[in-house]
Amino acid sequence: MSEKIAVLGAGSWGSILASVLDENGHDVRLWSYNPKQVEELNTEHTNSHYIKNFKFSPSLVAYSDLASALDGVQTILFVVPTKAVRSVAGQVATILQKDGNQPALIHASKGIEQKTYKRISEILAEEIPATNRKSITVLSGPSHAEDVARHDLTLVTAASESLDAAKHTQKLFMTTYFRVYTNPDIIGVEIGAALKNIIALGAGALHGLGYGDNAKAALMTRGLAEISRLGTSFGADPMTFIGLSGVGDIIVTATSSNSRNWRAGDELGRGEALDDVINHMGMVIEGLATTKAAYELSKKRGVSMPITEAIYQVLYEGKDIRTAISDLMQREGRSEF
Repeated sequence: MSEKIAVLGAGSWGSILASVLDENGHDVRLWSYNPKQVEELNTEHTNSHYIKNFKFSPSLVAYSDLASALDGVQTILFVVPTKAVRSVAGQVATILQKDGNQPALIHASKGIEQKTYKRISEILAEEIPATNRKSITVLSGPSHAEDVARHDLTLVTAASESLDAAKHTQKLFMTTYFRVYTNPDIIGVEIGAALKNIIALGAGALHGLGYGDNAKAALMTRGLAEISRLGTSFGADPMTFIGLSGVGDIIVTATSSNSRNWRAGDELGRGEALDDVINHMGMVIEGLATTKAAYELSKKRGVSMPITEAIYQVLYEGKDIRTAISDLMQREGRSEF
């Protein structure tokens, strides 16, 4: 059945997910804080800064006023940068409290909040009272917006503590090219989704430095081991990390130039200064902040994450990339498992 759905965040991923929902016959309201972007979406039906050469359906309507976008919706999909989730969720809570609406919440953002080390679902639960929401679900997996836009075959997972909520998300999004599985492990899915961006930075840097497939395979495999160690320390299911939001997300993000984290790492490997990479990227590079949060969290929890630590040292302590790689390779030998 058709639903009224508000999609909050009109970046590449948010706008393309809104397009998928629109294609499925839902009444979709795409919210952006940028009035110029809203005007472009509503008049030209394009989102040129984020998605090149893509035309949105005229039935997809963009809003700059959050209250109008939320009016009467049954589902809210958050696709805003991690650093903006708490602020936007607080605004949403105020609006929902006024109108008494109780929508289902879904998020497709990937990151960990700085200082608090909270996952996105935890932020939403803190900011939006249970009386103003039905459920919280995470939508995640190996998915570039550019590929979904051209209807490339894409598989993702919907994770929630409520199976009914996960199945609801599954039904909203399923198409002939966009397949959704369900998963009860919301912790593992969110940690995998966030930390794979760290590995993508490293993979891009290896490419920029001229390393080959062996190095990239090693990085992805041992990076996944680190992600699994941190995730299971929070109670995540180890099986999640060999699924779509674990190894699947690492493969797509750490091997493709569509990934802004990979592109940022590639430019760093080629000798670009970090500030220059940030300035000309034009979009949020989630892996930068996630590296800091994951490094601090690993120290706090006593979890060994040498690759994450090395990337942190390069980004935040000015360590030379080649020296960081050499130090990783020359650590004392140990068992793989």
